[in-house]
Amino acid sequence: MRVFRRIEEWPGAPDRTAVAVGNFDGLHLGHLKIIRRLMRTARNRGLHDLILTFSPHPEYVLGKQPVRLIQTLEQRLSGFRRLGVRSVLVLPFDAGFSRISARGFAAGMLAGRLKAGEVVVGENFRFGRDRKGDVDFLRRLGERQGFGVTVVPPVKIDGRTVSSSLVRDRLKTGDLHEACLLLGRPYEIEGIVIRGQSLGRTLGFPTANLETENEILPVGVFITRAVFGRTSYSSLTNIGHCPTFGRRDLAVECHLIGFQRELYGRRLRIRFYKKIRDESDFGRPEALRRRIQADVEKARAYFGAGLRP
Repeated sequence: MRVFRRIEEWPGAPDRTAVAVGNFDGLHLGHLKIIRRLMRTARNRGLHDLILTFSPHPEYVLGKQPVRLIQTLEQRLSGFRRLGVRSVLVLPFDAGFSRISARGFAAGMLAGRLKAGEVVVGENFRFGRDRKGDVDFLRRLGERQGFGVTVVPPVKIDGRTVSSSLVRDRLKTGDLHEACLLLGRPYEIEGIVIRGQSLGRTLGFPTANLETENEILPVGVFITRAVFGRTSYSSLTNIGHCPTFGRRDLAVECHLIGFQRELYGRRLRIRFYKKIRDESDFGRPEALRRRIQADVEKARAYFGAGLRP
């Protein structure tokens, strides 16, 4: 997959393109439906499949309260790569870009620079200055500029439309099961393992302390899998302040079950499967140690029962 981070880097495609436009934060089930339609359309029509996305998220520029993203940009790009996308153009979104009219965006960017033969978007797609452009307007512009428009209906689960905002809400409220259902996979964060206070080691459960750029960190104790390179381990992850030891800063601590080696400086991914409890102040380290042992046994049983890979 080729990634271009400015329009000036885009060399143009030898053929016309099929372009999916969106932020795609989280790559949830609705996004996957759009991208799969993009790739099928490109294959059937002999077009070059291209995703047009933005960084930073437009809400950072336009919103009064910046949105907390489900994924980092690099996680989003990794997801596109796993799906088999050929090219991704990441346009920097700033105040100047936000003032481009819907007509100017369609004519100058989609039809002009990207040579779009087909544009694939979700049903609620809005674009252009003040978000004045919608899918009907895009269709009319496409007729004039020479590209078709495919509008992909949303995915619904139990009557609820799958959206990035709904996933964010579920993660923030601690409803991990619902969030993962909307994503179609476990929620995942990643970062670099750093040295911590070795509190887990003193209790007999050494942890990898993660420094992460992920913006949504669900608080509590979770059954997880820790992935580094091509290897993964059953794990137990605590996100919080460890009230038994009175720590003030929020920390991500992952105990890899049965793993003894050092991971300092390594990149680690943590996949969340189930929340088993909130953080609690156990008063004494020994009481906390017994509870962690019970939590570890729950994680062993969870994966041992074949509930998840």
